[in-house]
Amino acid sequence: MDDFIIIGGGIAGVSAGARLSQLGTVTLLEAEGALAYHASGRSAAVFEQSYGAPSVVELNRASRQFHETANGGVLSPRGLLIVARKGQEDTLAQDLVDMRLDRVTADEALALVPILNLKNFAGAGYHADAWDIDTDLLIQNFARDIRANGKVVSGAKVTKITRLPDRWEVTTPKGVFAARSLVNAAGAWADQIAALAGIPPIGIQPYRRSMARIPAPGGRDVTTWPLFMGAGESWYAKPDAGALIVSPAEADPMDAHDAWADDMVLAEGLARYEEMVTEPVNRMITNWAGLRSFAPDRNLVIGPAPEDADFLWCAGQGGYGFQTSPAASQLLADLVTGTTPALDQAIVATLSPTRFA
Repeated sequence: MDDFIIIGGGIAGVSAGARLSQLGTVTLLEAEGALAYHASGRSAAVFEQSYGAPSVVELNRASRQFHETANGGVLSPRGLLIVARKGQEDTLAQDLVDMRLDRVTADEALALVPILNLKNFAGAGYHADAWDIDTDLLIQNFARDIRANGKVVSGAKVTKITRLPDRWEVTTPKGVFAARSLVNAAGAWADQIAALAGIPPIGIQPYRRSMARIPAPGGRDVTTWPLFMGAGESWYAKPDAGALIVSPAEADPMDAHDAWADDMVLAEGLARYEEMVTEPVNRMITNWAGLRSFAPDRNLVIGPAPEDADFLWCAGQGGYGFQTSPAASQLLADLVTGTTPALDQAIVATLSPTRFA
């Protein structure tokens, strides 16, 4: 019998497993054939410290040093530019405050992204303090820690969970696994896993976000361009392997499933992007979608369930899973051991599953 079973092989599960592997033996169960198959494999992969709800921002801050230094670090410079079209001046003003951006001139914005359409331009904000995350490296670093004191089992979709007096038993096509504690890091499926375990669901809701990969506009070298987005996060674009990924930044509620992009949503998002650039989108290289899963109050859910202290929630990461993973997983480990978390107690309470009891 192990000390911990982790259900879910996205960034929530692998980071939790890595931290908990320092406390006992771990088995991580992933339904798909590889880690980070769903939302974690379809991320924009950016560390932006000021992005998210107040509790997310605190987790971002607490995660930064780990991202910068652990195992040599996983960050590389990117920068963030927000541009507003005419009529979005008030939205931009709020973005400047929320994201801690400096207002820049049209010429300065154009120097950063030379395809901006100044005919529709109403203002912009920028800072250099936004970073690409090497998400694959981060996943593999965490997975290596798990394997040092446990195992990762893929193709292990959970079909049954049984609570016994001294352990959890989890049934999968790869066998029955037992552990003292069970960690629910199942992303969009987190409420379904809770129900299987006899724990009340808390209302985790998946929301679709779509992406399109397009050729570099006009064949330009986009390597040094920042991530750039419309005011109010109405769309965003980011250099990626010599091309651009463009997202409509939609948040359409969905049931948990292997998500795909909606053609009309993509078309509408690309149209919003095209309003602000001089190069039309003539073709897509590919497209995809992922599910960003939120609790009802949009804060992460981290810690023991009030109904059973050996059922541990690590869910509701939304679009912030990678950037918050070092601090979120450390918080989970601290709560397991009874260690006083480094995070402010008010933030810990905001993230606690007990808020839904």
